[in-house]
Amino acid sequence: MGLDQLIKKCKKRNAQAQEQLYRLYSSKLFSICLKYSNDYSSAEDILQDSFITIFDKINQYKNQGSFEGWIKRITINTALQKYRKQKVFEIINEDQLEEEVEIQIDDNEIPLEYLLKIIQQLPDRYRLVFNLYVLDGYSHKEVAEMLEISTGTSKSNLSRARTILKEKLQLNQELYARSIKGRG
Repeated sequence: MGLDQLIKKCKKRNAQAQEQLYRLYSSKLFSICLKYSNDYSSAEDILQDSFITIFDKINQYKNQGSFEGWIKRITINTALQKYRKQKVFEIINEDQLEEEVEIQIDDNEIPLEYLLKIIQQLPDRYRLVFNLYVLDGYSHKEVAEMLEISTGTSKSNLSRARTILKEKLQLNQELYARSIKGRG
């Protein structure tokens, strides 16, 4: 059965089609949920809430544009709603902005699982901005609108996230280098 057929059946609330759609996209959406949550359990909750919303709103999908893009956007918005309610952002003046920190990552030395783990350890406000701006490619203006914060707050939170990540990555590289020397 093709995707268009599957979507049509989901619009008719066909349980088998919904299960098939879930199986088709749950792993991709779960990886998004993991990016935006601070632990596995929260990611599972976000995934569940996302699919509830997807099935509730599937009639709004008009077969224009990517269906996968549409459900990814719902998943990101579901994750963001959780944090908007918690008021995790602090208000920042534009003149308090720190210089932007660049992070150099050697893919051969740092496993993806470790990167995900340290991103998940970031405070909520930093993790959300980092993911939206760096990993998902939104502009600061778009991030600010999505999170209902100022552009300056978005920039400041990104800078702080990068600083924390850089410190943790440097520490990891130092520990790795020591372990290599210890083997020699």
